Amino acid sequence: MLYRLFEYLNENTDLPGMRIGEYISFRSAAAIILSLLITIFFGKRIIRFLKRQQIGEDIRDLGLEGQLQKKGTPTMGGIIILLAIVVPVLLFGDLGNVYIQLMLISTLWLGIIGGLDDYIKVFRHKKEGLKGRFKVVGQVGLGIIVGTTMWLSEDIVIHEKSFETKHYNITDVQTGEIVDSYVERHVVSTSAEKSSKTSIPFLKDTELDYMMFTGGNDTLAWLLYVVVAIFVITAVSNGANLTDGIDGLLTGVSVPIVLVLGILAYLSGHIIYSDYLNIMYIPDSGELVIFAAAFAGALVGFLWYNSFPAQIFMGDTGSLTIGGLIAVFALCIRKELLLPLLCGIFLVESLSVMLQVGYFKYTKKKYGEGRRIFLMSPIHHHYQKKGIFETKIMMRFFIVSLLLSALTLVTLKMQ
Repeated sequence: MLYRLFEYLNENTDLPGMRIGEYISFRSAAAIILSLLITIFFGKRIIRFLKRQQIGEDIRDLGLEGQLQKKGTPTMGGIIILLAIVVPVLLFGDLGNVYIQLMLISTLWLGIIGGLDDYIKVFRHKKEGLKGRFKVVGQVGLGIIVGTTMWLSEDIVIHEKSFETKHYNITDVQTGEIVDSYVERHVVSTSAEKSSKTSIPFLKDTELDYMMFTGGNDTLAWLLYVVVAIFVITAVSNGANLTDGIDGLLTGVSVPIVLVLGILAYLSGHIIYSDYLNIMYIPDSGELVIFAAAFAGALVGFLWYNSFPAQIFMGDTGSLTIGGLIAVFALCIRKELLLPLLCGIFLVESLSVMLQVGYFKYTKKKYGEGRRIFLMSPIHHHYQKKGIFETKIMMRFFIVSLLLSALTLVTLKMQ
């Protein structure tokens, strides 16, 4: 909204400084500041409201130290995160940008799914919440929306760059002899095209085109891309949901992930930087930096109340939304193949559950008694069972997330 206002004032008035509203850097800074202010100042009021309504977490006794003390802590705090994302994006984002539209739709869609799950747990007193199949249907529906939009929208294109290479010689002024030479490569033109390509990390000048798996058939390629979108969204959102088990854990590990995605969006949407780093140039994707800024601000602000001892839990309203938005964001900038590295914490949490369940069923069938690999899963509970205090677990997972985020950025120079 304010973006259009700044644009209008810049074009139709002589007021100084109106052009600043067009800069992504200014709008990103404004978005992250506003997001932080919303979470910090409105968060306390929302917590008081949830307490009055007795919307508290019903804790199951899993034998973890300090666990039962958290009973009654307000949940559904993901509402704070949603509010702190949507408001700054509406104010400072370009609402005509297809990527911003897609992220806003995804935010509301995932928030509704998570909100229904929390509502059933809290008000209907059903511990299992929304049945798993309905969650999957919601995630599949979002995958279809994202995949179809990415495939059919005329505004979503990549630019193939054409280069001109020039050789220069350095001559000695006195003798006229060539003493050195160098080569410069310049982007001379770009051509927009619809494409099903995505970036392959670690490999230079290599991109994966989903079309190659379908023999050039557009319809099959679209179906394949939708399947990929569904898988990525479902996997990352469920991985984030599993990670949300310790005060501040999911919030903390997600901040570096979101910041890295924002950096990748900025670089992908800038023709000079994308050329220098030899990555895909995606016009208009730089606008996603505003969304990433609001997202990061919402997470940091929520950590104010969610750090140990937590004054509020985000519930599935927050955890499913966080994971799903990370997945959709990566799909928008065609970096979904980086997610296993960038979201390594989510991956390990998910694998720990699958390994634990699979091994337990296997040993029960073979030996008549189920055995376990970990003391408890997801893996953060394994460390709790070993007697490590949850703040230390949270900080160590955060450090690992920082390391994985740094390695993800390093891949840009390894291509």
